[in-house]
Amino acid sequence: MANADAWNAPGGTIFARRRPGREAGPAGNAKIIAAPAYRRLLAAEPLLRRSIPALIVIFLAAVAVVRFMSLAASHDDIERDARAVLALASGELGNGLMLYGGASAEDLLLTTGRHGGMGTRHVLAITDRNFKVVAVSPETSDWHGRSLEALLSGGQPLFMFGERAGVIDVRIGGEDWFAALTIADDRRGAAAALVSKEAVFAEWRKTVSLNVTLFVLTAGVLLIILYAYFSQAARAQAADRIYLEAHQRIDLALVRGRCGLWDWDMVRGRMYWSQSMYDLLGYEHSEKMLSFGEVAEIIHPDDGDLFDLANRIVSRETDHIDQVFRMRHAAGHWVWMRARAQVVDPEAPEIQLIGIAVDITEQRHLALRSEAADLRLRTAIENITESFVLWDAAQRLIMCNSKYQQDSGLADRDVIPGSPRDAIEARMTALVSERRLAGGSSGVSTYERQLADGRWLQVTELKTRDGGTVSVGSDITQLKQHQEKLVDSERRLMATIHDLSLARKAEEERARELSELNRKYMKETERAEAANRAKSEFLANMSHELRTPLNAIIGFSELMSSGLFGPLGSDKYEEYSRDINSSGTYLLNVINDILDMSKIEAGQFSIDSEEIDLCPLIHETVRVISLQAAGKSITVETEIADTMQLYADRRAIKQIVINLLSNAVKFTGHGGSITVRARNVAGAMMLSIEDTGCGIPREALSKLGRPFEQVQNQFSKNHTGSGLGLAISRSLAELHGGALKIRSTEGVGTIVSVRIPARRPLKQAA
Repeated sequence: MANADAWNAPGGTIFARRRPGREAGPAGNAKIIAAPAYRRLLAAEPLLRRSIPALIVIFLAAVAVVRFMSLAASHDDIERDARAVLALASGELGNGLMLYGGASAEDLLLTTGRHGGMGTRHVLAITDRNFKVVAVSPETSDWHGRSLEALLSGGQPLFMFGERAGVIDVRIGGEDWFAALTIADDRRGAAAALVSKEAVFAEWRKTVSLNVTLFVLTAGVLLIILYAYFSQAARAQAADRIYLEAHQRIDLALVRGRCGLWDWDMVRGRMYWSQSMYDLLGYEHSEKMLSFGEVAEIIHPDDGDLFDLANRIVSRETDHIDQVFRMRHAAGHWVWMRARAQVVDPEAPEIQLIGIAVDITEQRHLALRSEAADLRLRTAIENITESFVLWDAAQRLIMCNSKYQQDSGLADRDVIPGSPRDAIEARMTALVSERRLAGGSSGVSTYERQLADGRWLQVTELKTRDGGTVSVGSDITQLKQHQEKLVDSERRLMATIHDLSLARKAEEERARELSELNRKYMKETERAEAANRAKSEFLANMSHELRTPLNAIIGFSELMSSGLFGPLGSDKYEEYSRDINSSGTYLLNVINDILDMSKIEAGQFSIDSEEIDLCPLIHETVRVISLQAAGKSITVETEIADTMQLYADRRAIKQIVINLLSNAVKFTGHGGSITVRARNVAGAMMLSIEDTGCGIPREALSKLGRPFEQVQNQFSKNHTGSGLGLAISRSLAELHGGALKIRSTEGVGTIVSVRIPARRPLKQAA
């Protein structure tokens, strides 16, 4: 059944060649059933949208008419009930007036009000024959003693006809009232019942207000719903339009980008293709889902097995696809495709992949042409007589020829592409000599190199556009040999011109003078070193000899101050003993400093480095000088991280900090401040101690840090000291491979910074 327009796949579905101008229509029973109903809905939608406001207005008008009629009927019922109550009350009060003529008027009013169901706003009154009020209820009314005819405006029918006039409307004090009047048969008096219209219709007005409010709220809610409906309808239309435009853009982008979308349902073995996928392969677009076998049939058998790939995905060995293969075009040729896909939900029981397929036929052909050109280029470079090497912008090897390997003494394993230039040059055979030639254009360097086998190379290096380097080496051995012959001839010519004997004598004389100077220099050097050793040994011996009596002096002065063997007898003796103790302690500290300095200069001071936590060490030294600082009201602040590590000698670091803090406290005035900071900077610990003391003159900074050097000014001249603290601190810092620096402004303060490497040296670590 195969023909020019179609071919049969094993699943039975036919991939038809796409015919220009033919669009696929609705497919399947679902579209046959749903399309007419959907078209009718779209046709009726404008009519429904226009009828909604009219329906809402009709609904609101019907509700308003019904409520108006209900409220009007309620108004009539209330008025009728009020008139009936007044008529009954006035009649009962008149009958009581005739039957119980001897009873008090107040009792009649109370009895009638209780039996007639009168409210607090009803007024009952009894008058004499002249209609003058003799009793009224409630008593709070100010009608007592007044003429009822004067009070009521428009009540003449009541006074003329009595109860036959019924209940009429009157005005009292500018307000509308209902009034009923009963006149006794003997006209000895009259009974009246009255109530204001405001009191009668008060509840009705509240009901009217409530209904109006509910109607307004209902109308407002319906209008808001109407507005929301039209807004939502407008947004829905805009969303539909945006969806259609986005879908068209996606289709256009897929077509222009020569790629297609596909969705693979692994459980059912069905696959969906976008229209652009059909266009790439030249087949007519179809709404049907493609079967597994149909897709596998058009894939080249040498580019992978679709069944094996499906088995690996189903067995959870992989959750994505990134594969290049060929697919059969409708015209019969093969199209290179790169398919990428990802499992939508790896945890779901039904596996589904969604991905994209890109036509890479042009890129494939371009890569093949590029490989062929690269092969020709490499062959040409390999066959030239010069050495050639190409480095990229990061100085990594790209390629070289065998001539370069031969001249450099490199094996094939040494010239792997991507190897750093430094590593390759470190494995090269050492050069006898190398000289850079002057001149040349910018970006071009020329060198003359003599190889270990005696050959000479002229190497030219130039930069490429991408920042790399190209080196080309030419063999110039014969040229250099010719140059050497010329130089040798010139040397022989110069030898005949100059008197070699005189030159030789002059050279011998200079050699003797240099030998004599060297002998004298060595002798003076030995004398200086001997003197320095003698000085260090003298200081060390004297320090040891002085420490023994000083310890005794300090100990005996402490015993005397404590009065262990009894009182001294005078306060002056106690003062003298304290002075002896402090002077001895000071002298012992000076001797210790001298001993430490002599050990350092003699090279006998040993550094025992270890991992130390800097923060506790700094806080410990701050506590040592805190008492001294508190005596001068000096504030000491520390800014040190809790986890700073340092590989150094604990005792030396502690001595450095104590010396610097002691100097800061000594030269800081009363109420000053000292700040201790420590931080890691470029692989080293930077410790800085800043004070607000007197400062150091600029011309005196250069001599600070040398043994026994002090700066005398108007503040420091009152403080004693040996001048060894900074010298010892500087020497200890240098023994650690660090340094000590001082910055100071006179009258402002001083900052002493100590830099110590934070990590152990490589030799010590090894």
